[in-house]
Amino acid sequence: MQQKKEVTIYDIAEKLNLSATTVSRGLKDHPAISKKTKKRINDTATEMGYRFNTFASNLRSKRTNTIGVIIPKMNSSFMSAVLAGMEKVANEASYNLIISQSLESAEKEAVNVKTMFNNRVDGLMVSVAYDTVGVSQFDILIEKGIPLLFFDRALDHPQCTSIVIDNHKSGYLATQHLIEQGCKNIIHITGNLARNVYADRQKGYESALREARLKVKPENTFITALDEQAGIDSARNILKMKSLPDGVFVDNDNCAVNCMASLINEGIKIPEDIAFIGFNNDPISRVIRPALSTINYPGFEMGEIAAHKLISHLNGQQSINSTNSIILRSELIARDSSKKIK
Repeated sequence: MQQKKEVTIYDIAEKLNLSATTVSRGLKDHPAISKKTKKRINDTATEMGYRFNTFASNLRSKRTNTIGVIIPKMNSSFMSAVLAGMEKVANEASYNLIISQSLESAEKEAVNVKTMFNNRVDGLMVSVAYDTVGVSQFDILIEKGIPLLFFDRALDHPQCTSIVIDNHKSGYLATQHLIEQGCKNIIHITGNLARNVYADRQKGYESALREARLKVKPENTFITALDEQAGIDSARNILKMKSLPDGVFVDNDNCAVNCMASLINEGIKIPEDIAFIGFNNDPISRVIRPALSTINYPGFEMGEIAAHKLISHLNGQQSINSTNSIILRSELIARDSSKKIK
């Protein structure tokens, strides 16, 4: 079957007996063209199946009005909220988002960076993969002056802005809450401590223990992938311990729920035997019984601020380098899984 010819502004101009310049301006909502003529042009363009040639326009302007986003995984309500915040701000500023997943692989993340570069994104927002080491994979962007912004999982770079929550304080608050409930032997189930989010939460956890004059035990920190299986495996490891913990702080609600459910299946009472607190305030934290205490993490706000910061830089309103780090607040939500003291 023969492919149908692409409709051009010249085809529309011929049909309406207008100049190609008038049609082009009408399609771009130029103020010199009357509303009535604009309507005729746009209605005819739609009727004829005209597609605006973004590629050709971008070649002329050297801007694509496209921002790249690389995230570890799409499977969390937190990341969905971040993306929703980014999308809202980008749409309002007439920018498009290209979103890709690293699937927690530094290798795939590096491929994604090259793909974004080849797609000529105007800027890139990244939450780095679980095993990313260093910033060399981003040099291709930095050398070309393409702005780079990290959010949530960030890397230190003098030319890049990071948007994070106060993970040290959050780790401290979660652990302090368990201590206030009478817990003295607290496990911390966390992720790769090379990542800022987990390293800072670990420091907060240790600070709260020291302040309460409780011993910091290296064996009480479980470094895991923080997925469902990690929760199940952590429950097995807890049950093998000589002295069962009386409190567990987990850096991810999904992992926490799976750990908690596995322990309940083995006859452990929550919170009477072991109190639990998670992180992220995912919907699953409110569905499980007992409901999971957690740290509420402002995902939508983080996405909004990240996109606004990058777009302000691209539009020449404020340099992305004016602030090296933006720290957002989080809050503790105490539910039944941790309330030993009624």
